[in-house]
Amino acid sequence: MEKVKVYKMTTDDVDEVFHLEELIHPTHHWSKESFYSELSNKLARYYCVKNKDNKILAYIGVWFIFEEAHITTLAVHPEYRRLQLAQILIIQTVKDCYNEMIKYITLEVRESNVNAINLYEKFLMKSIGVRKNYYQDNGENALIMFTENIWYDKFKNNFFQMQNNIKKVEVLYV
Repeated sequence: MEKVKVYKMTTDDVDEVFHLEELIHPTHHWSKESFYSELSNKLARYYCVKNKDNKILAYIGVWFIFEEAHITTLAVHPEYRRLQLAQILIIQTVKDCYNEMIKYITLEVRESNVNAINLYEKFLMKSIGVRKNYYQDNGENALIMFTENIWYDKFKNNFFQMQNNIKKVEVLYV
């Protein structure tokens, strides 16, 4: 079983995160400056997942605005998909939401990204609309996905079940 560490991203991580971003999105990706800017944004939180070799395998970015958490980015290295790393990062986000008294989580996702949509639906997110021509690289539409209130028993029970279903890696939250 792979051991991974979840921790807050720092400026020391930007180069490696940027290279991962380039790998995943070769034609249109965030710049290093965007990541540096986000790390100094008081509304934003960014987390990374590293393996025992200190290689960044995944990252997430979230903005906390009033009662809402907006996931701005989530990426997993192609060689490390299917290890529940995205799920682990969303779990970290939900924990932060509970600590900050946030009620809702939202994001945009490519209409064609079926794997991501399926993951978000496991966290009880539903599509509530479409942003036409949202993605600059190809004009693809984005689905707007939203949770119901995460303090409701239905969400909380599902969340605890999602936490307990992490079986593919051993997680250390730092």
